[in-house]
Amino acid sequence: MKAVEVCYQCLKRLALQAADLAADSGDLKRRAADAAVAVLDEHFSLDQLTIVIASKIHQAVKDVTGNPDPYRKMKDRELAAAEQWHRGIGTGHEDDYDSCIRLAALGNVIDFFKPYDVLLSDLERPVHFEIDDSKQFEQRLKTASNLLYLADNAGEIYFDLHFVRLLSRLCKVTYVVKESPVQNDITIEDMILAGLEHEFERIITTGTATPGIDFSVASPQFIEEYDSAELVFAKGMGYWETLSELPAKGRVFHCLVTKCQPVADSIGVPLNSYVAMIR
Repeated sequence: MKAVEVCYQCLKRLALQAADLAADSGDLKRRAADAAVAVLDEHFSLDQLTIVIASKIHQAVKDVTGNPDPYRKMKDRELAAAEQWHRGIGTGHEDDYDSCIRLAALGNVIDFFKPYDVLLSDLERPVHFEIDDSKQFEQRLKTASNLLYLADNAGEIYFDLHFVRLLSRLCKVTYVVKESPVQNDITIEDMILAGLEHEFERIITTGTATPGIDFSVASPQFIEEYDSAELVFAKGMGYWETLSELPAKGRVFHCLVTKCQPVADSIGVPLNSYVAMIR
């Protein structure tokens, strides 16, 4: 999915947010914001993927501020809130496919642009898939030997946990996180901080610090594993924006909330829809 005109303002908001989070002093915030917006103005194009532009914005902020993880405090709050929410749901999800996949989808409402009270309200909203290929995916799992699970935001690990446990009883599951920090995407460091790294049988990284996946900078290991995976479970809009540029082969299962209008339009659903779609 390529950028559209309205993506510029969203990316500018991202640039200003990242700069604000990355520094304490007003002067450093301003210099980081100026550098990030300059990168946006230089690279914004309707022929470009938004995640590629976003990655350049984040790198500019990191370079100016010397902060390798501007979203660290936000991720810490997100993990703490998700862990607290997870404790409250109790048990009963481990053997129920429908409950597990909806719980995994629910985690994708986490959004670093949302006020905290709005996020809590969204977590109480029932999951209804506007596009629902979950049953077809369940059937595919019966014959698959391996699956690549592309994780999204840090707090979602608590929502993914039950589903990954269930999937691991059906096939070999590899949980994929980011190599180094970008936005509030999960890294191995985040998994360790949450004390959950041992809950997953196998973990690899994309080799990148990009939202979604930029194959031009991804590690050879990730590319090899992506190409050889029988099934791919892709969480979030970043993976939709990138993987939708590839030919549809019926092996990638997208699970996301459409948090912006361009993504919703590209899929053909209303804004803020849950989507469970094989492509």
